Amino acid sequence: MDDTLESQPEQPGSNSPEMTVSELAGHLKRTVEENYAFVRVRGELGRVVLAKSGHLYFDIKDEGATLNTIMWKGSAGKLPFKPEEGLEVVAEGRLSTYPGRSNYQMIAERMRPAGLGALMQLLEERKKKLATEGLFAAERKKPIPFLPAVIGVVTSPTGAVIRDILHRVRDRFPVHVIIWPALVQGEKAAAEVEAGIRGFNALKTGGPIPRPDVIIVARGGGSIEDLWPFNEERVVRAVADSVIPLISAVGHETDTTLIDYVSDRRAPTPTGAAEMALPVRAELMAQVETLGGRLTRRLVGTLERRKLELRSASGRMPKLDALLQGPRQRLDMAAQRFGGSLSRMLARKRARFDQAGGGLRPAALRREIAGKRGEVQRLAGRLAPAMERRLRRLRDALTGQARVLNSVSYESVLARGFALVTRGDGGLVRSAAGLADGDRLRLRFADGERDAVAGASIAPPSGGDAGQGAGGPEKVRPRIRKRVRGEDDQGNLF
Repeated sequence: MDDTLESQPEQPGSNSPEMTVSELAGHLKRTVEENYAFVRVRGELGRVVLAKSGHLYFDIKDEGATLNTIMWKGSAGKLPFKPEEGLEVVAEGRLSTYPGRSNYQMIAERMRPAGLGALMQLLEERKKKLATEGLFAAERKKPIPFLPAVIGVVTSPTGAVIRDILHRVRDRFPVHVIIWPALVQGEKAAAEVEAGIRGFNALKTGGPIPRPDVIIVARGGGSIEDLWPFNEERVVRAVADSVIPLISAVGHETDTTLIDYVSDRRAPTPTGAAEMALPVRAELMAQVETLGGRLTRRLVGTLERRKLELRSASGRMPKLDALLQGPRQRLDMAAQRFGGSLSRMLARKRARFDQAGGGLRPAALRREIAGKRGEVQRLAGRLAPAMERRLRRLRDALTGQARVLNSVSYESVLARGFALVTRGDGGLVRSAAGLADGDRLRLRFADGERDAVAGASIAPPSGGDAGQGAGGPEKVRPRIRKRVRGEDDQGNLF
């Protein structure tokens, strides 16, 4: 038994240390990434998913295998085309593993369509889609203004294209040119070209930056890959939405991009776009001179014809004397009739005047005046008694009103022995409580006024003439002021 066991060989790896699943997965990941740090794979796109994070997940497959592929957001945003299922591509990147699912995958860093045929197929499919939406319809195209005041150009500010456009603008008709700098090749070109087109349309008329009357989108020639940004759907839709007329000048005459189908005019070259946008100033001036000469000759010819017509018409007209002969005769006959009529009318008026004047004799006039004087005397005799009666009635009414006023006047009260007491300032004293000793008072009687002092005691006379006593106080004589009132002066009790 023991010999049998000892004779059996040891199993391979029996002395190897044990590994966890994660450790093994890590070894596999390092092995794959070290041996396949760079790979280039060609195949057909299968499932294509753009995550909300911006990362792109897709499959690259052929008849016998499928390769799961990831392109991170930074690389996916630089793609010059939109990945679509069924498109043949060439992807570059590295292999890695995903231990969570025990599978391997490719981390793609760059990707392009596989060959010209794939790009052309994608271009045709996109062209059909946009044409179905009506973006290429002829009725959508706007006319280019004959003489724009401002031209907007979306292109690279450092290339030969803008220099050619500016040179041609100066030669043909110098106007204001505004450049919107944009990349015209690479991953960011489509976004910048779109921004330029929409930016020009967003400018307000009369704002600080002039709004262009026409837009030129220009780029020099190149391969289909170089011109691919102008086939992007975002650029095509920006051109379709442009309110300002737009001329496309992308590539050479043989190059065609989708922007050429949607633009209002297509120029074979950038220089040709400037020629489409502007007329030749010298040609316009020559044309104006030619038209001015034609207008002058036409005007002179018209005047000459009118002169001939006027002379011809004047020759057929009658002479002035012949035209005035009849009116002159009628005037002479009317003057003769007017003189006789005027004499007869004056004779009739004079006869009527003499007839009327005969009735105006002096005796008749005196009789008329005497009759009027008697009537005036009768009226005067009636007026005097009437005026006397009127005055008597008015005098009696006035006397009655005076008696009424005297009966209610306070002076009639003073005549019965009362007095009106006022202060020195004229204020009325109504009660003794309103007085203080020493207040100056004024007493008004029916026949005059006297001054007094409130609370003053007067010593009785000591004998003899009180006003002449030796050393005695002089008697104060009250002053009496006579007041003359009119017949109609009622006075004021208060």
